[in-house]
Amino acid sequence: MGDDQIEQEIQAKVLTAPRVTPADIEANVASEHYFTAEQGAEAAAPSYGDSYPQALSLLTFCVLVLRNGFTVTGESACASPENFDAKLGRKIARQNAINKVWPLMGYALKERMADQ
Repeated sequence: MGDDQIEQEIQAKVLTAPRVTPADIEANVASEHYFTAEQGAEAAAPSYGDSYPQALSLLTFCVLVLRNGFTVTGESACASPENFDAKLGRKIARQNAINKVWPLMGYALKERMADQ
């Protein structure tokens, strides 16, 4: 069950107490950045040449910069080179990064509630 399906169920049950929503998560993302491990290695050590292991080209990273400047990362690795799809890799890496934002925002909400 995805975030949107869960949100629909919460709304259908008219659960109105303070909570973090998918829209809150998305609104908290200031920017997103994608690269493969190969691109990262090339940027870090360009003199290494063309001899990077192929596996580095199959590992995609997503870095989300949140509104407060904090960063979270997600990744997506492909076992078979024949299955690698850059767009799908970015989508999976982003979802893995988003999954790390939920507990951060949940904690922040609980802190605000405790202070009231």
